[in-house]
Amino acid sequence: MAKLISTGSPFEKSMGYSRAVVKGPWCFVSGVTGYDYKTMTMPESIVDQGRNCFSTIAWALAQGGFAPTDIVRVQYTVIDAALVDALVPVLGEALGEIRPAATMVIAGLIKPEMKVEIEVTAFKG
Repeated sequence: MAKLISTGSPFEKSMGYSRAVVKGPWCFVSGVTGYDYKTMTMPESIVDQGRNCFSTIAWALAQGGFAPTDIVRVQYTVIDAALVDALVPVLGEALGEIRPAATMVIAGLIKPEMKVEIEVTAFKG
């Protein structure tokens, strides 16, 4: 049976998804945007949005009994290639020592204030 993890974000219920799902030794964390879920506010800068993404990801992983060091795969979606250079140091801070397999996509997101979305998969075994 899978364990479903929720931040309580209104998006999770209205869109029908879980923040993360744990199944066996795997934890699948849905795409996380830069909202501060305590205040439901979105910072302006991609740097702060990226840090909020990793904070939410770390929280979701911990709820499932995982750590950031268990991350084996990451996908970044950034709305504009011109923002990538500003985001790179945040990615290095969070994953520079872990170095999971990664993909970066340049594409639009569902709300205009969203500049980055990060999705991870973690494995314990």
